[in-house]
Amino acid sequence: MKKMPRLSFWQIWNLSFGFLGVQFGFALQNANASRILTSLGADPHNLSFFWLVAPIMGLLVQPIVGAASDKTWTRIGRRSPYILGGAIVSMIAMFFMPNAPLVFKAGGVAALAFGVVMLALMDGSFNVTFQPFRALVADMTPDEQRNVGYSVQSFLINFGAVIGSALPFVLTAGGISNVADAGKVAPSVIWSFYIGGALLLLSVLVTVFKTKEYPPAEYEAYKNITTEDKEKKENFWQLLKTTPKVMRQLSLVQLFSWFPLFLLWVYSTTAISQHYFGVPIDYNASQNTDQALREAFDEAGNWVGICFAAYSLVAALYSIVLPKLISWTSRKLVYGGSLLLGGLSFISIFFFSNQYYLLIPMIGIGMAWAAILSMPYAILSGVLPPKRMGIYMGLFNLTVVVPQILSGVIGGPILRTFFGNQGVYILVLAGVIMVLGALSVSFVKSAEE
Repeated sequence: MKKMPRLSFWQIWNLSFGFLGVQFGFALQNANASRILTSLGADPHNLSFFWLVAPIMGLLVQPIVGAASDKTWTRIGRRSPYILGGAIVSMIAMFFMPNAPLVFKAGGVAALAFGVVMLALMDGSFNVTFQPFRALVADMTPDEQRNVGYSVQSFLINFGAVIGSALPFVLTAGGISNVADAGKVAPSVIWSFYIGGALLLLSVLVTVFKTKEYPPAEYEAYKNITTEDKEKKENFWQLLKTTPKVMRQLSLVQLFSWFPLFLLWVYSTTAISQHYFGVPIDYNASQNTDQALREAFDEAGNWVGICFAAYSLVAALYSIVLPKLISWTSRKLVYGGSLLLGGLSFISIFFFSNQYYLLIPMIGIGMAWAAILSMPYAILSGVLPPKRMGIYMGLFNLTVVVPQILSGVIGGPILRTFFGNQGVYILVLAGVIMVLGALSVSFVKSAEE
């Protein structure tokens, strides 16, 4: 097998730079989609059902794009066409989603439905861009640089998330209005989505034009792919049945990681507005005309963005030290310990009474988030067959979206039935589930053992 050349730091940086913009978009979606949908008339206690469109799009898109990109070769590479195409569509959807009341001036159900369609299109195109990026790092980095590759990727993801999450707050501080009329979206959010869409496309262009993917013959030599390997045909179900054991073991950890994250993204605005800003449980943003409550709700929305920016900043910094921690201990110990801190931090949210204290649990949540973004892929990439890297990464991403779908289906009923629509309790539940994720890491048998 021909030895793959080592990459310089800046080559690895450029390889993942597009993630900066993709996660900028994801962060804006995570921090503001519930706020936008609530403003358009969605019942805050049924938000998980609206959010289902995001993981469902991932479920449909990721395996298809993974398999297709394995077989693609163009003048700009194997993965790059999908990365670039997804970025263009993402930018368009980001421009339209917060402007649903302008597209349907009458507002109401039509505007809400359009907002949900744009959320689906936005998330689907994020996934078209996101999935090939995972495979691209595995394609281009030799084994000894893979931890560094995924750590740089995690750093850029989280740095982008810091900017994206905090942007509405920053724009508000700069004088852009943060309060919207009933049934409309605050200008600070609209302008954040404009900026986010533009940055997404620009950052992806850096990766596409600065990264030269290996041509098929060279790639096959580096990965020891034979003619027999290329001729072997396997359908989806065969691939699913023959997935590496480590991949199946990691799927349990993924379940207990992404289920609580989805609850965080969906219900943070509800929980924080109720628990810290005095917004009543039955508040309806599309109909309520009480100016004080509207200001409290929008202020809570901005503070959710600051909290998300805080955990993303911690994750970005933690990503830098992850390779060193792994070299001192092991991937599993670092992975499990990070999830444990994240779970306990979720639970602690209930015990604070001041919004500023919320920044404390964001430290643990950020450490968990950094580990979730990098550790499973670093563990997995060492055991996947190179000729099927894209499709297996796509299949593995089912372990990201299926837990979110499950969370979306049962999150709302749990909130209403067991917690009386008090959002903070569902964040406590999220913490308990993530602690189970930390314990389940012990069942993973990685290649380093």
